[in-house]
Amino acid sequence: MKKLYLLLPILFLIYWGCEDEKDTTPTEVTLWGEVYSVENTNSLDLRNSGLTGSIPPELGNLTNLERLNLYDNQLTGSIPPELGNLTKLTWMDLGRNQLTGSIPSEIGNLTNLSILNLLYNQLTGSIPSEIGNLTDLTNLNLDHNQLTGSIPQEIGNLTNLLMLSLDYNQLTGSIPQEIGNLTNLIRLYLYYNQLTGEIPESICNLVENNCVVYINNNYLCPPYPSCVEDYMGVQDVCSCGLDDDEVVYLWGNCYSIENTTVLNLSNSGLTGEIP
Repeated sequence: MKKLYLLLPILFLIYWGCEDEKDTTPTEVTLWGEVYSVENTNSLDLRNSGLTGSIPPELGNLTNLERLNLYDNQLTGSIPPELGNLTKLTWMDLGRNQLTGSIPSEIGNLTNLSILNLLYNQLTGSIPSEIGNLTDLTNLNLDHNQLTGSIPQEIGNLTNLLMLSLDYNQLTGSIPQEIGNLTNLIRLYLYYNQLTGEIPESICNLVENNCVVYINNNYLCPPYPSCVEDYMGVQDVCSCGLDDDEVVYLWGNCYSIENTTVLNLSNSGLTGEIP
């Protein structure tokens, strides 16, 4: 009988170990009151559906998803890092919501993405360098947010891009030299930021391939590459170290006498007399 007593704890441990090895992966996920099969759901199109609240992290369990469209809802809160589990995604559109917080670095796991739309939210923080992993992207739209920091040089890895929209943010620093690698671009939107310094000559690689560059309303310093002179529009050059006889001061901003070819201040709330 003593031998039997010794075996019982061993058998219990073996049984307990087998219990731990059970597969806990969910087969279904409930999102906004609807149940979705993990195995069979490869597309989730809930655009303009009146969704509210935050994006459930459980969405990251739908690992067979190829398209995710939550465009034009009233979603709040941050982008859950669990979305980085959706490595089969080719299309992700979270645009026109009220999302806050930073773009999670886990988004760099989605290496099959061709479309990434996060436009018209309230996202803050910097653009993660991991976004340079998404080398299949053709469209990257981060415009109309509150993003800060510099444009990461890793963005030059995205050589399949046709559209890059970073306008209407609060981006600072200089335009990276690596921007010239994006020779397939058709449109480059950088206007209405706080970009500074001189524009790299490599940007001419884009213009020579018929890319239209929207770069006005920044703090970029002359001299400007000849290829983009027609695109400069309004630039505040107060921090460029120009002499007083090289600039004109208007409504608190400085404009280069030689390089300002367009002055569009519509809807700027200007008051007082025209100087």
